[in-house]
Amino acid sequence: MASSNTLRKQFPLPEDLRVFLTVIRKESFIAAADDLGQSPAYVSKRIQILEKTLGTKLFHRSTRKIGLTEDGIHAQRWATQIIEDMDNFIDDLSQVSQTARGTLNICSTFGFGRNHVSKAISKLAANFPELEIRLEVTDRAVNLIDEGFDLEILVGDDLPQQHISKPLLSNQRILCASPDYLKSRGQLASLDDLSHHDCLVIKERSTPFGIWHLSDGDQEHSVKIQAPLSSNSGEIVLQWALDGRGIVLRSKWDVQKYLESGELIQVLPQYTQSANIWAVYPTRLSHSAKLRVCVEALQAYLQDQA
Repeated sequence: MASSNTLRKQFPLPEDLRVFLTVIRKESFIAAADDLGQSPAYVSKRIQILEKTLGTKLFHRSTRKIGLTEDGIHAQRWATQIIEDMDNFIDDLSQVSQTARGTLNICSTFGFGRNHVSKAISKLAANFPELEIRLEVTDRAVNLIDEGFDLEILVGDDLPQQHISKPLLSNQRILCASPDYLKSRGQLASLDDLSHHDCLVIKERSTPFGIWHLSDGDQEHSVKIQAPLSSNSGEIVLQWALDGRGIVLRSKWDVQKYLESGELIQVLPQYTQSANIWAVYPTRLSHSAKLRVCVEALQAYLQDQA
Protein backbone atom coordinates (compact mmCIF):
# COMPACT_ATOMS: atom_id res chain seq x y z
CA MET A 1 0.00 0.00 0.00
CA ALA A 2 1.37 3.45 -0.98
CA SER A 3 2.43 5.68 1.87
CA SER A 4 0.81 9.05 2.52
CA ASN A 5 4.12 10.73 1.52
CA THR A 6 3.98 9.05 -1.87
CA LEU A 7 0.38 10.12 -2.38
CA ARG A 8 1.28 13.74 -1.55
CA LYS A 9 4.40 13.81 -3.76
CA GLN A 10 4.51 16.78 -6.14
CA PHE A 11 6.29 16.84 -9.47
CA PRO A 12 7.87 19.88 -11.10
CA LEU A 13 6.06 21.51 -13.99
CA PRO A 14 7.75 21.38 -17.42
CA GLU A 15 7.28 25.15 -17.57
CA ASP A 16 9.39 25.58 -14.40
CA LEU A 17 12.08 23.23 -15.69
CA ARG A 18 12.34 25.24 -18.92
CA VAL A 19 12.72 28.48 -16.95
CA PHE A 20 15.36 26.80 -14.77
CA LEU A 21 17.40 25.68 -17.79
CA THR A 22 17.06 29.10 -19.42
CA VAL A 23 18.45 30.81 -16.31
CA ILE A 24 21.42 28.41 -16.36
CA ARG A 25 22.03 29.03 -20.06
CA LYS A 26 21.76 32.84 -19.80
CA GLU A 27 23.51 32.97 -16.38
CA SER A 28 21.07 35.65 -15.28
CA PHE A 29 17.47 35.97 -14.16
CA ILE A 30 17.10 39.21 -16.12
CA ALA A 31 18.62 37.79 -19.31
CA ALA A 32 16.48 34.66 -18.95
CA ALA A 33 13.37 36.82 -18.58
CA ASP A 34 14.27 38.70 -21.76
CA ASP A 35 14.87 35.43 -23.62
CA LEU A 36 11.51 34.03 -22.49
CA GLY A 37 9.63 37.25 -23.16
CA GLN A 38 8.62 37.46 -19.49
CA SER A 39 9.36 39.75 -16.56
CA PRO A 40 12.22 39.10 -14.07
CA ALA A 41 9.53 38.73 -11.38
CA TYR A 42 7.95 35.88 -13.37
CA VAL A 43 11.29 34.06 -13.67
CA SER A 44 12.00 34.53 -9.96
CA LYS A 45 8.56 33.21 -9.05
CA ARG A 46 8.92 30.09 -11.23
CA ILE A 47 12.31 29.29 -9.69
CA GLN A 48 10.90 29.74 -6.18
CA ILE A 49 8.03 27.36 -7.02
CA LEU A 50 10.48 24.83 -8.45
CA GLU A 51 12.71 24.99 -5.37
CA LYS A 52 9.69 24.57 -3.12
CA THR A 53 8.47 21.59 -5.17
CA LEU A 54 11.89 19.91 -5.06
CA GLY A 55 12.52 20.90 -1.45
CA THR A 56 15.98 22.27 -2.13
CA LYS A 57 17.92 25.37 -3.13
CA LEU A 58 19.09 25.39 -6.74
CA PHE A 59 21.12 28.62 -7.04
CA HIS A 60 23.73 30.54 -5.12
CA ARG A 61 22.79 34.16 -5.65
CA SER A 62 24.96 37.25 -5.33
CA THR A 63 24.72 40.81 -6.60
CA ARG A 64 27.10 40.01 -9.50
CA LYS A 65 26.34 36.47 -10.61
CA ILE A 66 24.44 33.27 -9.92
CA GLY A 67 25.78 29.75 -9.57
CA LEU A 68 24.33 26.29 -9.20
CA THR A 69 24.26 24.53 -5.87
CA GLU A 70 25.22 20.85 -5.74
CA ASP A 71 21.53 19.94 -5.89
CA GLY A 72 21.15 22.43 -8.73
CA ILE A 73 23.80 20.55 -10.75
CA HIS A 74 21.90 17.27 -10.28
CA ALA A 75 18.62 19.02 -11.10
CA GLN A 76 20.10 20.41 -14.31
CA ARG A 77 20.93 16.92 -15.57
CA TRP A 78 17.46 15.59 -14.82
CA ALA A 79 15.68 18.70 -16.11
CA THR A 80 17.56 18.45 -19.41
CA GLN A 81 16.59 14.79 -19.78
CA ILE A 82 12.95 15.41 -18.84
CA ILE A 83 12.55 18.31 -21.28
CA GLU A 84 14.15 16.28 -24.07
CA ASP A 85 11.79 13.40 -23.33
CA MET A 86 8.80 15.74 -23.31
CA ASP A 87 9.83 17.20 -26.67
CA ASN A 88 10.28 13.71 -28.11
CA PHE A 89 6.90 12.71 -26.66
CA ILE A 90 5.13 15.63 -28.37
CA ASP A 91 7.00 15.07 -31.65
CA ASP A 92 6.08 11.39 -31.62
CA LEU A 93 2.39 12.11 -31.04
CA SER A 94 2.49 14.74 -33.78
CA GLN A 95 3.98 12.21 -36.17
CA VAL A 96 1.33 9.64 -35.29
CA SER A 97 -1.44 12.19 -35.88
CA GLN A 98 -0.04 12.86 -39.38
CA THR A 99 0.13 9.19 -40.40
CA ALA A 100 -2.98 7.46 -41.71
CA ARG A 101 -2.77 4.05 -40.11
CA GLY A 102 -4.79 1.90 -37.72
CA THR A 103 -8.43 0.86 -37.51
CA LEU A 104 -11.27 3.05 -38.79
CA ASN A 105 -14.88 2.14 -37.96
CA ILE A 106 -17.49 3.71 -40.27
CA CYS A 107 -21.27 3.41 -40.46
CA SER A 108 -23.86 4.57 -42.97
CA THR A 109 -27.38 3.80 -44.20
CA PHE A 110 -28.07 0.62 -46.18
CA GLY A 111 -28.51 2.04 -49.67
CA PHE A 112 -26.06 4.91 -49.58
CA GLY A 113 -23.49 2.85 -47.72
CA ARG A 114 -23.63 -0.04 -50.16
CA ASN A 115 -23.85 1.98 -53.37
CA HIS A 116 -21.56 4.92 -52.68
CA VAL A 117 -19.63 4.87 -49.39
CA SER A 118 -18.32 1.37 -50.11
CA LYS A 119 -16.84 2.51 -53.44
CA ALA A 120 -15.16 5.53 -51.89
CA ILE A 121 -13.67 3.33 -49.16
CA SER A 122 -12.37 0.89 -51.75
CA LYS A 123 -10.35 3.70 -53.33
CA LEU A 124 -9.23 4.91 -49.89
CA ALA A 125 -7.95 1.44 -48.97
CA ALA A 126 -5.90 1.29 -52.16
CA ASN A 127 -4.22 4.63 -51.37
CA PHE A 128 -3.66 3.96 -47.64
CA PRO A 129 -2.78 0.27 -47.19
CA GLU A 130 -1.95 0.75 -43.50
CA LEU A 131 -5.60 1.50 -42.74
CA GLU A 132 -7.88 -1.27 -41.51
CA ILE A 133 -11.44 -0.18 -42.34
CA ARG A 134 -14.75 -1.62 -41.12
CA LEU A 135 -17.96 -0.40 -42.77
CA GLU A 136 -21.31 -1.21 -41.17
CA VAL A 137 -24.57 -0.39 -42.95
CA THR A 138 -27.71 -0.09 -40.85
CA ASP A 139 -31.13 1.56 -40.87
CA ARG A 140 -31.07 2.37 -37.15
CA ALA A 141 -29.74 5.38 -35.28
CA VAL A 142 -26.29 4.71 -33.84
CA ASN A 143 -24.35 6.09 -30.88
CA LEU A 144 -20.88 6.76 -32.26
CA ILE A 145 -19.11 6.83 -28.90
CA ASP A 146 -20.83 3.88 -27.24
CA GLU A 147 -20.59 1.68 -30.33
CA GLY A 148 -17.01 2.58 -31.18
CA PHE A 149 -17.58 4.30 -34.53
CA ASP A 150 -15.11 6.92 -35.75
CA LEU A 151 -17.32 8.25 -38.53
CA GLU A 152 -20.92 8.18 -39.77
CA ILE A 153 -22.04 9.18 -43.26
CA LEU A 154 -25.54 10.65 -43.01
CA VAL A 155 -28.04 11.63 -45.70
CA GLY A 156 -30.36 14.45 -44.61
CA ASP A 157 -30.05 17.37 -42.24
CA ASP A 158 -31.19 15.72 -38.99
CA LEU A 159 -27.74 15.92 -37.41
CA PRO A 160 -26.63 14.98 -33.86
CA GLN A 161 -25.68 18.17 -32.03
CA GLN A 162 -23.11 16.51 -29.77
CA HIS A 163 -20.75 15.69 -32.67
CA ILE A 164 -18.92 17.56 -35.43
CA SER A 165 -20.64 17.59 -38.83
CA LYS A 166 -18.98 18.38 -42.14
CA PRO A 167 -21.02 18.77 -45.37
CA LEU A 168 -19.76 16.49 -48.13
CA LEU A 169 -22.25 17.20 -50.91
CA SER A 170 -25.43 19.21 -51.47
CA ASN A 171 -28.30 16.95 -52.50
CA GLN A 172 -32.11 16.83 -52.69
CA ARG A 173 -34.84 14.21 -52.82
CA ILE A 174 -37.34 14.59 -55.64
CA LEU A 175 -40.71 13.04 -56.54
CA CYS A 176 -40.64 10.53 -59.40
CA ALA A 177 -42.87 7.97 -61.08
CA SER A 178 -42.72 5.77 -64.14
CA PRO A 179 -44.40 6.83 -67.42
CA ASP A 180 -46.72 3.81 -67.20
CA TYR A 181 -47.92 4.77 -63.72
CA LEU A 182 -48.59 8.38 -64.71
CA LYS A 183 -50.37 7.24 -67.87
CA SER A 184 -52.74 5.04 -65.86
CA ARG A 185 -53.26 7.34 -62.84
CA GLY A 186 -52.83 10.79 -64.33
CA GLN A 187 -50.44 13.72 -63.86
CA LEU A 188 -50.18 15.72 -60.62
CA ALA A 189 -50.95 19.44 -60.57
CA SER A 190 -50.55 20.17 -56.85
CA LEU A 191 -49.40 18.63 -53.56
CA ASP A 192 -53.05 17.88 -52.74
CA ASP A 193 -53.05 15.40 -55.61
CA LEU A 194 -50.58 13.19 -53.73
CA SER A 195 -53.38 12.01 -51.44
CA HIS A 196 -55.08 10.39 -54.47
CA HIS A 197 -51.99 8.51 -55.58
CA ASP A 198 -50.06 5.46 -54.42
CA CYS A 199 -46.85 6.61 -52.71
CA LEU A 200 -43.91 4.31 -52.12
CA VAL A 201 -42.34 4.91 -48.73
CA ILE A 202 -38.84 4.23 -47.48
CA LYS A 203 -39.10 3.59 -43.73
CA GLU A 204 -35.72 4.14 -42.15
CA ARG A 205 -34.47 5.24 -38.74
CA SER A 206 -36.82 7.73 -37.08
CA THR A 207 -38.49 9.03 -40.27
CA PRO A 208 -42.23 9.58 -39.60
CA PHE A 209 -44.34 7.10 -41.55
CA GLY A 210 -47.07 8.35 -43.89
CA ILE A 211 -45.87 11.98 -44.00
CA TRP A 212 -43.60 13.63 -46.55
CA HIS A 213 -41.95 16.94 -45.64
CA LEU A 214 -41.37 18.98 -48.78
CA SER A 215 -40.21 22.50 -49.59
CA ASP A 216 -40.92 24.82 -52.52
CA GLY A 217 -37.93 27.00 -51.62
CA ASP A 218 -39.98 29.50 -49.63
CA GLN A 219 -42.22 27.36 -47.46
CA GLU A 220 -42.17 23.95 -45.80
CA HIS A 221 -45.08 21.58 -46.40
CA SER A 222 -46.12 18.40 -44.56
CA VAL A 223 -48.18 16.10 -46.75
CA LYS A 224 -50.11 13.02 -45.65
CA ILE A 225 -49.81 10.20 -48.17
CA GLN A 226 -51.25 6.79 -48.94
CA ALA A 227 -48.54 4.11 -48.78
CA PRO A 228 -49.71 0.72 -50.00
CA LEU A 229 -46.08 -0.38 -50.35
CA SER A 230 -43.20 0.45 -48.02
CA SER A 231 -39.79 -0.95 -47.17
CA ASN A 232 -36.70 -0.10 -45.15
CA SER A 233 -34.67 -0.57 -48.35
CA GLY A 234 -34.41 2.37 -50.72
CA GLU A 235 -33.32 0.02 -53.51
CA ILE A 236 -36.51 -2.02 -53.19
CA VAL A 237 -38.74 1.07 -53.18
CA LEU A 238 -36.93 2.45 -56.22
CA GLN A 239 -37.49 -0.82 -58.07
CA TRP A 240 -41.22 -0.63 -57.25
CA ALA A 241 -41.30 2.85 -58.79
CA LEU A 242 -39.60 1.52 -61.93
CA ASP A 243 -42.20 -1.26 -62.01
CA GLY A 244 -44.98 1.34 -62.08
CA ARG A 245 -46.27 0.75 -58.55
CA GLY A 246 -46.41 4.42 -57.50
CA ILE A 247 -44.63 7.69 -56.71
CA VAL A 248 -41.29 7.66 -54.89
CA LEU A 249 -39.45 10.41 -53.01
CA ARG A 250 -35.84 9.54 -53.73
CA SER A 251 -32.45 11.22 -53.75
CA LYS A 252 -31.67 12.88 -57.06
CA TRP A 253 -28.28 11.20 -56.73
CA ASP A 254 -29.97 7.78 -57.08
CA VAL A 255 -32.59 8.50 -59.75
CA GLN A 256 -30.66 10.75 -62.14
CA LYS A 257 -29.77 7.94 -64.56
CA TYR A 258 -33.41 6.79 -64.70
CA LEU A 259 -34.57 10.35 -65.40
CA GLU A 260 -32.05 10.56 -68.24
CA SER A 261 -33.17 7.21 -69.69
CA GLY A 262 -36.86 8.11 -69.39
CA GLU A 263 -37.63 5.19 -67.07
CA LEU A 264 -38.74 7.72 -64.44
CA ILE A 265 -40.30 11.16 -64.75
CA GLN A 266 -40.02 13.88 -62.13
CA VAL A 267 -43.38 15.11 -60.87
CA LEU A 268 -44.15 18.36 -59.04
CA PRO A 269 -40.56 19.52 -59.70
CA GLN A 270 -41.04 22.68 -57.64
CA TYR A 271 -41.15 20.55 -54.47
CA THR A 272 -38.07 18.89 -53.01
CA GLN A 273 -36.71 17.56 -49.75
CA SER A 274 -33.23 18.34 -48.43
CA ALA A 275 -30.98 15.29 -48.53
CA ASN A 276 -27.52 16.75 -48.06
CA ILE A 277 -24.71 14.29 -47.36
CA TRP A 278 -22.71 14.77 -44.16
CA ALA A 279 -19.74 13.30 -42.37
CA VAL A 280 -20.37 13.11 -38.62
CA TYR A 281 -17.53 12.40 -36.19
CA PRO A 282 -16.69 12.92 -32.49
CA THR A 283 -12.98 13.78 -32.96
CA ARG A 284 -11.58 16.84 -34.74
CA LEU A 285 -9.97 16.06 -38.08
CA SER A 286 -6.76 17.79 -37.00
CA HIS A 287 -6.38 15.21 -34.22
CA SER A 288 -6.60 12.09 -36.41
CA ALA A 289 -4.85 11.55 -39.73
CA LYS A 290 -6.85 8.40 -40.50
CA LEU A 291 -10.14 10.22 -39.98
CA ARG A 292 -9.00 13.26 -41.94
CA VAL A 293 -7.89 11.34 -45.04
CA CYS A 294 -11.11 9.30 -44.96
CA VAL A 295 -13.38 12.37 -44.86
CA GLU A 296 -11.31 14.07 -47.58
CA ALA A 297 -11.48 10.93 -49.76
CA LEU A 298 -15.26 10.64 -49.32
CA GLN A 299 -15.80 14.28 -50.17
CA ALA A 300 -13.60 14.07 -53.26
CA TYR A 301 -15.30 10.88 -54.45
CA LEU A 302 -18.85 12.19 -54.00
CA GLN A 303 -18.13 15.53 -55.65
CA ASP A 304 -16.44 13.76 -58.55
CA GLN A 305 -19.46 11.47 -59.02
CA ALA A 306 -22.09 14.22 -58.70
